[in-house]
Amino acid sequence: MSIFVKIYFLNIMTPAALRKQIRLKKSFLCVGLDTDVTKIPKHLLDLKDPIFEFNKQIIDATHPYAVAYKPNMAFYEAQGLKGWLSLQKTIDYLNNNYPAIFSIADAKRGDIGNTSSQYAKAFFDVLNFDALTIAPYMGRDSVEPFLAFKDKISILLALTSNAGGADFQNLKVGEEALYENVIKKALTYKNSDNLMFVVGATRPEYLKKIRTLIPNHFLLVPGVGAQGGTVANVCKNACNKNGDVLINSSRGIIYASSGTDFAEKAGEKAKALQSEMSKFIQ
Repeated sequence: MSIFVKIYFLNIMTPAALRKQIRLKKSFLCVGLDTDVTKIPKHLLDLKDPIFEFNKQIIDATHPYAVAYKPNMAFYEAQGLKGWLSLQKTIDYLNNNYPAIFSIADAKRGDIGNTSSQYAKAFFDVLNFDALTIAPYMGRDSVEPFLAFKDKISILLALTSNAGGADFQNLKVGEEALYENVIKKALTYKNSDNLMFVVGATRPEYLKKIRTLIPNHFLLVPGVGAQGGTVANVCKNACNKNGDVLINSSRGIIYASSGTDFAEKAGEKAKALQSEMSKFIQ
């Protein structure tokens, strides 16, 4: 990678640079690389690294329409060392070939002090992701070690798209729900400008309320597509004056076809979502 590309790549980690990409592509699209080796097209399985080859072709087909990619760590960790090597090759391919695209490690890490620092080092320094999802349950000293990394983004779980999220996230703590308390407390953390927040698209009635709590931060919104969320609901309720949302779609894009045309079909699905998103971007 040239010196010029390295400098540009470092700049893309800022919210301002991400906004620029959103306006350029007229897209909020984040493609989730939840690459399950049991679901990828069978013709890839004879290759030396079928997971990487699948990811590479998905990225090549969808990058004109996407501003971010989000590999979910579970699908790579489940393959042991082979999976980690596939992940490393995927993020290297993305950074080297499409350096303006934002990369998110969907790892949901979070532990105290030195442990969080090591998680942050692994994903930010070693793997060179732009952002990492983290769990806030252990509080300030589990989150601030991630926020200490300059030009990197920590994406805090606030209100998730799964049905069981309501078990805890909606519990009342005083006059407000727990998720509201989590958001407000996180804004007091050191370097909180480096935060984004996860808010599920399957809960559109909460999106507008959450946006009033965090008017100037990006929201990462999963649940569009296979989980039932819609682009229109997200854009109408979650966008601020700058937009400042990333809308994730995983299965609906990457498994659009199980045949040799899987990448082409993924590109078509990504283009359709981008076209819908473009209506909400000035």
